[in-house]
Amino acid sequence: MSTVVMHAVVSVDGFIADADDQVGPLFDWYGNGDVPLDAKNVVFKISQASADYVKPMWAGIGATVIGRHLFDTTDGWGGTPPAGEHVVVVSHRPRPDGWHPEASYHFVDDVTQAIAKAKELAGDRTVAVAAGDVGGQAFALGLVDEVGMDVVPVVFGSGKRYFGATDTQQLLDNPHTVIQGDRVLHLSFRVGERR
Repeated sequence: MSTVVMHAVVSVDGFIADADDQVGPLFDWYGNGDVPLDAKNVVFKISQASADYVKPMWAGIGATVIGRHLFDTTDGWGGTPPAGEHVVVVSHRPRPDGWHPEASYHFVDDVTQAIAKAKELAGDRTVAVAAGDVGGQAFALGLVDEVGMDVVPVVFGSGKRYFGATDTQQLLDNPHTVIQGDRVLHLSFRVGERR
């Protein structure tokens, strides 16, 4: 049975992008180290501490669930996701005509169905859910097992929220992963009981 992990790089005040939908300094840590990290489409250089956390995490991903906005913003990473083999896109619009027909991208119009499809595709491997609106919906529905955050020391003040528009109160367990990288803190929490 796969574990569903909601994950993103996030500012200390809880935003995954600024008010202009830009990541700004959130991804600076992907270039401030000496250890190569191959994300299929690009090679990053991160600190050893971050590499020890990120490499096995990415290797464990079997499928990723994203929203249509992230798909459109990244052009679906050109049909090759940065981690894992499969992507499930939550969207009311179908795959763009002629867009990488060989790519294992599935378009589903419901978050619950998207998580189920991703679990089927991932098998025993991890299902990664991008934080933001889709991740927040999955979290509010009780479909997320763990919350992962790469916390960057920047305050945005406004922007795109890590948990989207959810107003669900949810208790998380103590962090089971706490790793200090260079200009990033990697945290993982198991989801506790709903209140």
